[in-house]
Amino acid sequence: MATDHVGYQAPEKLEIIGINHVPEIVAGDDLGKIIGDSILKSGETLKENDILVIAQKIISKSEGRMVSLSSVQPSNEALEFSGLVEKDPRLVELILEESISVVAHRPGVLIVEHKSGLVLANAGIDRSNVPGKDNEEMVLLLPENADQSAECIRESLGGDVGIIISDSIGRAWRNGTVGTAIGISGLPGIIDLNGILDMNARSLQATTIGLADEIAAAASIIMGQAAESRPLVLVRGFSKLTQIGNARQIMRPTELDLFR
Repeated sequence: MATDHVGYQAPEKLEIIGINHVPEIVAGDDLGKIIGDSILKSGETLKENDILVIAQKIISKSEGRMVSLSSVQPSNEALEFSGLVEKDPRLVELILEESISVVAHRPGVLIVEHKSGLVLANAGIDRSNVPGKDNEEMVLLLPENADQSAECIRESLGGDVGIIISDSIGRAWRNGTVGTAIGISGLPGIIDLNGILDMNARSLQATTIGLADEIAAAASIIMGQAAESRPLVLVRGFSKLTQIGNARQIMRPTELDLFR
């Protein structure tokens, strides 16, 4: 019988609370302190078993992952791909630098395997809600190690909460992006229910819950995608999650990935 589900019980209800008062984040900011202060200004206090979902953008900004396209010199490979996907060759160069391999491409889309193991469009590089000066074109890269970033924030907040770093990612077979966990600390990425009995006393054989992704998706509704300025969401109502994990455990091994 699997053990990853030990101590897990589906909650009867959850509170999903948007945290306001988060200032514009710049490189070098003490994000743990800013998050703690923002929670207090929103009239909330962290409780044991709370889970904080944090938008990837403020993690990347605090870690100095903003790049000016004017500083990028495209390689021959980037120039070749830029013609195929009809994208700025400087952006393509960054995508390739952030990636292990190109998975698929067509005009307008470049799907890659990111260094973190994520398979996603454009290596997760984004221009939305990224400030620039004097019309300088700035883009934001994913954190170098989102699991480590999540762990650092969790420790700065006292270690009694779970942390999910989320990003909006498209899905195979489906239109639209969904909030997805790219970094995790203090909770499991997946819950394996295989071996548990269902309502008819049958043993579950193929039931693995993407718990962190489900929480990230729920929080994304509250975060919004445009000018809401709400990159922090508090999720409350889970009983103590005794298992811990990371974002890599969610990623399907290449040999089992039928899309590649």
